[in-house]
Amino acid sequence: MISDFIPYGRQNLDQDDIAAVVKVLNSPLITQGPEIDQFERQVAEYCSARFAVAFSSGTSALHAAMFAAGIQAGDEIITTPITFVATANAAAYMGARPVLADIDPDTYCLDPEKAARCITPQTKAIVPVDYAGYPVDIKAFRSLARKHGLVLIEDAAHALGGIREGRKIGTEADMTMFSFHPVKHITTGEGGMIVTDNPSYDRRLRQFRNHGIVRDEELMQENHGPWYYEMQALGYNFRMTSIQAALGLSQLRKLEGFIAEREKTARVYNEAFADFDMVNIPPVPPEEWRHAYHLYPVLLKPGVSRRAFFNYMRSKNIGVQVHYIPVHFQPYYRQLYSYQPGDFPAAEDFYARELSLPIFPGLSSIDQDYVIKMVKGYQSY
Repeated sequence: MISDFIPYGRQNLDQDDIAAVVKVLNSPLITQGPEIDQFERQVAEYCSARFAVAFSSGTSALHAAMFAAGIQAGDEIITTPITFVATANAAAYMGARPVLADIDPDTYCLDPEKAARCITPQTKAIVPVDYAGYPVDIKAFRSLARKHGLVLIEDAAHALGGIREGRKIGTEADMTMFSFHPVKHITTGEGGMIVTDNPSYDRRLRQFRNHGIVRDEELMQENHGPWYYEMQALGYNFRMTSIQAALGLSQLRKLEGFIAEREKTARVYNEAFADFDMVNIPPVPPEEWRHAYHLYPVLLKPGVSRRAFFNYMRSKNIGVQVHYIPVHFQPYYRQLYSYQPGDFPAAEDFYARELSLPIFPGLSSIDQDYVIKMVKGYQSY
């Protein structure tokens, strides 16, 4: 039976998840409890990273990464226009300028060569995005970062569980951010995480998420007693609750199964649309790489009206979506930096033709077949 409405993505929760949350609700600590440390340790272990720091959202995690990297007013960071605005906003929160570079049309991710052309003496960090779950060419960005003394922050909000040359995403950048929004690979309701191998970044991330406060005796300027703490920077309350962490722990145990389902759905779509002359399927990464398939973005062939196709699919109760409106199209960034249409041709062509089809754990084969049938049915619509 076809669902009443098929969204492009949604959470997949079961009774184990509910029981984990209820257990915390019945415990003395529903925030700042042991579940947060456990969740951080298990995510770090999953990624083979030394440290993991949990946050209230992926956006707050990126904001904290900018702080940990020492980004400040007058600095620049380089990122892609094809991302959710949070990637650019995180730098703007610190008073820095997000500098955009065009995408590689073969991967839909930030183009390393175009990013290299944007480096100036004010550049302090590069923030590539694993768009849709496709792992970026991290070696190229690592080389750029080392050559110019930049911090490399990987926005892997779409890519938890992605693999690059046999290694899970999470250790090759200075800091890597994951998101736990309900449409992501696992959910904590809202939530995010930074993983890193750098103990200094780990310490600064923890300070920033807790009002800028430190309690370590070695870091404090004074010590009035065991109750004492010092606010040494202007931080925020970006802490994750124990309720969220408990849900994350339960979800994490199912992550590999969730990714396997996403991969299976992508294979079904790839086969169905391989020779279909109306859409281009997403790029497939090299061997020993794993696309995490947060999204399944198709590109409509030139001449196909995206608006008409979007409305048609929505009329069939299929929740297609567009990811994303380019950052430089947003009025805030247009007004601030005088961006104009035509500044990033590859990104703008991508935006004009992109549409995300439903992909998530629990999407039944019947619903997948229905999506395929409706896509192909547009030709005779």
